[in-house]
Amino acid sequence: MAVKEIIYPRTVANSHPELAEGPRFVKPTITPLSKCLSGIKRIEASKKVGVRVFAIFCVLFFYIKVTAQEFLPIWEKGKIPNQKFTIPDSVADERAWKVGVPGVYAFPANKAENTGTSILICPGGGYQRASYVYNGFNFARWFNTLGINVFVLVYRLPHQANLKEPAIAPLQDAQRAVKYIRANATAWKIDTGRLGVMGISAGGHLAAMLATQTSDVSKVNDGLDMTDHHPDFSVLLSPVITMGVWSHKGSRGNLLGSDTSATRLEQYSMEKQVTAATPPSFLVHAVNDKTVNVHNSLLYYNALIDHHVNASLHTFPQGGHGIRVTENPGSTELWLPLLQSWLKEMNFLKPIPFK
Repeated sequence: MAVKEIIYPRTVANSHPELAEGPRFVKPTITPLSKCLSGIKRIEASKKVGVRVFAIFCVLFFYIKVTAQEFLPIWEKGKIPNQKFTIPDSVADERAWKVGVPGVYAFPANKAENTGTSILICPGGGYQRASYVYNGFNFARWFNTLGINVFVLVYRLPHQANLKEPAIAPLQDAQRAVKYIRANATAWKIDTGRLGVMGISAGGHLAAMLATQTSDVSKVNDGLDMTDHHPDFSVLLSPVITMGVWSHKGSRGNLLGSDTSATRLEQYSMEKQVTAATPPSFLVHAVNDKTVNVHNSLLYYNALIDHHVNASLHTFPQGGHGIRVTENPGSTELWLPLLQSWLKEMNFLKPIPFK
């Protein structure tokens, strides 16, 4: 599909609000689908066919409209770092191919079910694109059922011509997103000590960078500079980890370009960056993944264990490079129940207090 230079179909204020004042967006009033369906049944009782069709369309359109997610820029206007010039966003087939305005799609948990836990999702796409719907929205809705607040990151991609230092741009956006979420924790009723990161495929590499890198590359001399950018846990699904022998060549090429010196490869091989301070991690990988070899997860898991970091690794015979929310083959279908149990076991997911 041809890539068109268009603006994201997302709601953005004309001017970026001061972050300290909390997120300014109109939270849609979600109409339960059951109510919409009951409305349709009443409409279908009408004897006027034209009225029926038009009314059903209006009900479904209204339901779709109010459940649309809000996009929140994470940088103040004019303060996006590491860029030579601005560019428009480029989106095709629900994937971002160029990102001019980095930000997050917010999926707040239902007020009555909010556990205070939150997670930032880094979509995959080989550092060539960001599949924020398939790798983001679908998982976000599952986490919401657990009372977890979710933020899907749309980050700049290292192949963009407007970047000064292409390789650090995704990490800058990820660190800033964590700060942004923590800075607005009161508004979302989030526990700042239970904020994790999830990464899928190349997004797993970005999530692992966020988990392992101690240096803050997102400082822009504003009120968020002193906010903690470290996640409290990570969930890595079919992750790209290494830039060495088992690397995913496409991700490595898009991230590092022609600079493949030994120093550079080690710097961006996340199994080499693990320390005792790296947060706990839950890893999932299919043995028959022909895109990102399972050795990526094995390398990261072994590094975590070597540094006495709590980790849980689950490899499954099937699933390829497409493990998803539902309809996974065989035992792979167990990965989400296992993740839920791990979150509870690690006290990252606490039950809602009885009132």
